Amino acid sequence: MSRVLLFNKPYRVLTQFTDKEGRATLADYIKIPSIYAAGRLDYDSEGLLLLTDDGRLQHQLANPAFKMPKTYLAQVDGEISEEALERLRKGVVLKDGPTRPANAKQIPAPDWLWPRNPPVRFRKNQPTSWIELTLTEGRNRQVRRMTAEVGFPTLRLIRWSIGNWTLAQLAPGEYREEQVHLPAPKPKARSPQNKRRPNRKLNRANAR
Repeated sequence: MSRVLLFNKPYRVLTQFTDKEGRATLADYIKIPSIYAAGRLDYDSEGLLLLTDDGRLQHQLANPAFKMPKTYLAQVDGEISEEALERLRKGVVLKDGPTRPANAKQIPAPDWLWPRNPPVRFRKNQPTSWIELTLTEGRNRQVRRMTAEVGFPTLRLIRWSIGNWTLAQLAPGEYREEQVHLPAPKPKARSPQNKRRPNRKLNRANAR
């Protein structure tokens, strides 16, 4: 069994345990030795971060090759259009290439969501809207770049879930521990090139 921590990362907290500039880090909230973040969450983003003390599990959770879905709630600048949502669903072209298709929909403002400190700047004449976006890849600042590409910059970003794990019942700065059973690794199949070749010299000697 492997141990995994589900942590609700607050706004402006680094996903590392030390910082030379004196910014808030995971060490301000988690006092467990030999545990590491499985993946990252931006300094200015909030929500679910997974940590583990198992290197193999850390690799599976952080590696985009496993395509573990991640769901985000994003408050965007402006009243988002169906056209913009459809572009997000189909995938948009960023500087580092096209994104995979995503699940995207507009949602009501979450009534359970904690207030952010400092709050998002309020502008009387400029509405905002909320979207739910599920991705199966993890590029740097991907959600923010995608919403900006379709004309609706992200103002606030919360990661709600990774795979089947969610933020449910976790306040900012809180974590809970769960156990994960990883199947034993399969032995690597030997390729034909690596099969042991007969020792020709020995065979010649035996033939004499």
